Amino acid sequence: MGEVCIKEIQYGQWGNCVEVSNGIIDLVATLDFGPRIIRFGLVGRENEFFEDVEKKLCAKGKAFEVFGGGEWYIYGGHRLWTSPEGKPRSYYPDNQKVAWGKTENGICLTPEPEKGTQVQKEIEVIMCPDEAKVKVIHRITNTGIWDIEFAPWALSVMAPGGKEVVPQPQRDTGLLGNRILALWPYTRMNDKRVYWGEQFITLRQDPTENHKFKFGLTNEEGWAAYFNHNNLFVKRYQHVQEGTYPDFGVSFETFTNPVMLEIESLGQLKNTAPGETAEHVEEWQMFADVSMPPNDEAAIEAIVNTYIR
Repeated sequence: MGEVCIKEIQYGQWGNCVEVSNGIIDLVATLDFGPRIIRFGLVGRENEFFEDVEKKLCAKGKAFEVFGGGEWYIYGGHRLWTSPEGKPRSYYPDNQKVAWGKTENGICLTPEPEKGTQVQKEIEVIMCPDEAKVKVIHRITNTGIWDIEFAPWALSVMAPGGKEVVPQPQRDTGLLGNRILALWPYTRMNDKRVYWGEQFITLRQDPTENHKFKFGLTNEEGWAAYFNHNNLFVKRYQHVQEGTYPDFGVSFETFTNPVMLEIESLGQLKNTAPGETAEHVEEWQMFADVSMPPNDEAAIEAIVNTYIR
């Protein structure tokens, strides 16, 4: 039986952090801002998450006066937002210290309640003692005095150079459509980075391509995979077939630009009453020594059947 070790550390330029490791994988969360899970990967190997070490990706301006000013930084790693996206609401400047506490085989990260948005966010991580697997529980509580409508939105910002695989819905609906595909104004259907397969969609992160790209999907299988550094990262979540979701009804979204790729899952879009907490759960898993597949349905399916399904 393995053991989960938890300790405070100094991590790179990000200052005070807390590390969770079982000797197979390690995870690092920031304490001076966030909450952000800034690192996730195999012990001694590359960070599967992107880190914006130069702090280039940010949002600021007059709209942020509602929060008393400030700037929002992507920082990198994994973060928690509310959907539908809106500026400045989604881009709350989460630059304050984050409280944390130990739980059984994990940690709980709790920032101060947000000013103006009437929500408080919380991320709990539970690491499997003897497998390369973690459960990530996202909670958003309505701290205001009236109902607010939102969906919890969990965004993992992946390191550059990889390829994402997303399953296409295969449910037979006869004469009716069986999926929703949401596209953003800047999305080009003929973008060279995307492959629209019969069973899978793949999306490459390409540092040489400056154009942004994003799509959303009714991801009924509830998973997405990212191949990078000769490793495989898998994100799982629950898609509710009859659920209501933002952005025309999609539970999964993905975005890429020249520096990173985001894998984003969403909870259901609901009214949340004062004092009520919305929860959204993901599971992350790592596999070592898995080669990036070509855009070939059979090759992708073989890997999916071995590691994911």
